[in-house]
Parts: sequence; structure tokens; C-alpha cells
Amino acid sequence: MRAIEITSFGAPDVLRLCDRPAPEFGAGEVLIRVSASGVNRPDVLQRTGNYPVPPGASDIPGLEVAGEIVSGDALAMAAAGLELGDRVCALVAGGGYAELCVAPVGQCLPVPAGLSDVQAASLPETFFTVWSNVFQRAYLQKGETLLIQGGSSGIGVTAIQIAKALGSTVLVTAGSDEKCAACVALGADHAINYKTSDFVEEVKKLTQGKGVNVILDMVAGSYVSREVECLTDDGRLVIIAVQGGVKAEFNAGLVLRKRLTITGSTLRPRSLEFKSAIARALKETVWPLF
Repeated sequence: MRAIEITSFGAPDVLRLCDRPAPEFGAGEVLIRVSASGVNRPDVLQRTGNYPVPPGASDIPGLEVAGEIVSGDALAMAAAGLELGDRVCALVAGGGYAELCVAPVGQCLPVPAGLSDVQAASLPETFFTVWSNVFQRAYLQKGETLLIQGGSSGIGVTAIQIAKALGSTVLVTAGSDEKCAACVALGADHAINYKTSDFVEEVKKLTQGKGVNVILDMVAGSYVSREVECLTDDGRLVIIAVQGGVKAEFNAGLVLRKRLTITGSTLRPRSLEFKSAIARALKETVWPLF
């Protein structure tokens, strides 16, 4: 099969089309003929040498795919209601930049009606990440308010749409008026240009001084101290990236007084059981919304 491999660490030109042996599915897995593969930040970090491939994962980049099931574990497929020829999108641990890719049955979801494979390939990584962090770790509830740092990112636009569909108020930050407008068009209730406004002051104005219930943060660093100020009592801050730095200094007294929870996670190294549980929750709660 043809695949894209990383020949050395560096710019995009280190990616090279190559021939590789076709992967073989194992117990509980399917083989997908890939129509499209998503491009995510971990792929870029892997290409630049800043994201080591987890033990046992393919060195071929690509963490999400869409395409047709061409073979697989018959018993596992039957238990999951999958058949040969089904169009699915899937979260994988690597190997997505290839004509064929193995995926665990539990991490496959049907391509939503009306979506192309190209569109569907962009769903798994962001939807699994948002569900795991915003709804499982931070327990966002209907009627609560969510602040998304980086609302125009792939994670951001996913979080906007799911949170709004499930009944939350959504505030976002973005780095330009154009990006803010795009977030509002996607459903955000308010968008704050963090380059021209202080998001702490704006959040307090928009919430009548109460603050937000949940913050989804991809920045960390100096943002953490300001986010602690933005949270209401019993608020939850979930950190999923550290683009602003790995170290943070904040007022621990506010954390105590407001009974705040600060948490975070990564997705790629988590177990099959963990990811399969997310897939089941998405299929039950989010997929019917398409």
C-alpha cells in the first residue's frame, strides 16, 4: 500500500510518499480502506520531533480516518453492528496517512448521514477529546456556561457546537475579529478578541460578575492565573494543551475559597476500553444531533 512517512524531523517537506506492507487486523479490529485522514497538532509535533510515537503504535502519522471497512474480526464486527462495506470514521493510534489502516472496532463510528468521508475524517480526534474533557472530566451540565480558549481551533469549533446543542451557554476567545465572527456563526453566544480585550474583564461583564462554570484551556502558562479569576464557585478548569508554557503561577487561595477543580488529560495513550466508552457515549448522545 501507499503511505506517507516521516523521513526526518522538520518542515512538511520531510513527509514522503512510500510503499509499505498492508497492515493486518487482529482480534477486535477492522481494516479500513482510507478515503481521508485528518491532520492534527500531534501529527505536526510528531513530524517536528516533539511528540514521540507511543510504544506499539505505527510510525506512520494520522490519528483519525474515514473510509470503508474491507475486512475485520467478524465476531467483533457483528457485536458492534458493523458490516463489510460500511462507511466509518475512526480514532486510531497512528497509521492514518495510508491507503489502509487498522482500527479497533470500539473506536469506529458510522459516518453521519449527509457528510462526505473528507468531512467525517475531521470528527474523531476533536470529538473524542472534547467529550472526554468537557463532559467527562469537567462535567459540563445543561444550563452552565463554558469558556473556550481558542474558539476557532478544531477543538474549539467542536466544543462550541456540542456544548450549544446540549444546552450550555458558550463564550470563546479568539485572536481576531474575523475569527470571533466565525465562532458566533457556529453558535457561540459571545466571542472575545483576546488581542484587543482583557478576557477576564469581559467574562465578568458577560456573566454579571459570577464567572463561568467550565473553562477549556489549550494555552496554560500565564493564562491559568487569569482563568482561576474567571471561574465561579465550584468551577472546573480543564487543560488539554500547553501552548503558552508548562509552568503556571496562580492564587491557590482562590482555588480553595471557590472550591475549584483543575484537571487535564491526554488522549492518545489512553486504553482501548477508555476510548471505546467515549465512542459509545458519542454515538448515543451526539451522533443523533447530526
